[in-house]
Amino acid sequence: MDVWKWSSRLSVEIYRHLVDLKDFSFKDQITRSGLSIPGNIVEGFGRATDKDKRNFLNYAKGSCAELRAQIYIGIEIGYISSVAGKNWIKETNGISAMLTSLMKYLRC
Repeated sequence: MDVWKWSSRLSVEIYRHLVDLKDFSFKDQITRSGLSIPGNIVEGFGRATDKDKRNFLNYAKGSCAELRAQIYIGIEIGYISSVAGKNWIKETNGISAMLTSLMKYLRC
């Protein structure tokens, strides 16, 4: 599934970008948010009903918004480069849109 692949790749990029960051609290929080997106997608598709799938896709969308907020903060405090951060923000917006479309499809 493309949205899972996209969100997984983003999570890997964030890990790699922050590998040497000494602020372990920030690094832990942002990487957990990033991991939560593909994790919730796959958990949702492991569920039996479309309603359960939608719920977990909604959790993934919430994690995506949380990640976006943390990226903005990371840029402002100098932990994340402006170029990488702006790209990740665009990616989170795209992932969120894909999740919304998928949730609408599952309501049919």
